Amino acid sequence: MTGTLVLAGTPIGDVTDAPPRLAQELTDADVVAAEDTRRLRRLTQALGVQPTGRVVSYFEGNEAARTPELVEALVGGARVLLVTDAGMPSVSDPGYRLVAAAVEKDIKVTAVPGPSAVLTALALSGLPVDRFCFEGFLPRKAGERLSRLREVEGERRTMVYFEAPHRLDDTLAAMAEVFGDGRRAAVCRELTKTYEEVKRGPLGELAAWAAEGVRGEITVVVEGAPDKGAEELDAGELVRRVRVREEAGERRKEAIAAVAAEAGIPKRDVFDAVVAAKNAAHSAP
Repeated sequence: MTGTLVLAGTPIGDVTDAPPRLAQELTDADVVAAEDTRRLRRLTQALGVQPTGRVVSYFEGNEAARTPELVEALVGGARVLLVTDAGMPSVSDPGYRLVAAAVEKDIKVTAVPGPSAVLTALALSGLPVDRFCFEGFLPRKAGERLSRLREVEGERRTMVYFEAPHRLDDTLAAMAEVFGDGRRAAVCRELTKTYEEVKRGPLGELAAWAAEGVRGEITVVVEGAPDKGAEELDAGELVRRVRVREEAGERRKEAIAAVAAEAGIPKRDVFDAVVAAKNAAHSAP
């Protein structure tokens, strides 16, 4: 008989969040594949257990090369436990390649449910949770990041992202540019750890806050695109609102930003409407 691949969730911060089954699986597994064997050692010490099986590393750098070896062990009847540094394997962590290979060989795959930064941040965000999507990490390069965000500009579901602390300010600024300064979001930092913090607010405000520097592991939750009614889709109404603000003394740039925030749409949508109206007025007989 073939063996079983077990995907085990590990604590994202507080070690006491470890599911009870994790300790048993760590003890019983024939092979424990860990993203970082040093972190695995700290985890087993905290749980008071000692793996009896073979411990091997399984991380991004050796994932492709080690997968066949683990599949061979599974085909031979081994129980292989896969753990990553934090959270569920294969969710922005190593694991997908091994799961796909195991499924192809008709090997049983099961899981030890555990902590998840995605679901924890989503629940704490205060944003709608009935429908959501996980977008992982955005590209590091500014142009690629903007392109990726524009792909989901009209996404109605709440979106969840992972981000590195040193790129958070640039990412939030890009989100504000694409989704609109007024789109609601939450930045969840150091979840379940001593300095846990959830900062909620419009993207524009969060971008200004993050510019001062943020540390720790970050998960960003962003409200989905609003259900645009007829008035919100009407370019003429957007232009009218900008004109009203300009007549009250606001500069056009500030008026456009304010109207975009009110409507929950990107500034460039309002800007395009204003430019189109201006061009139409100039071309009129």
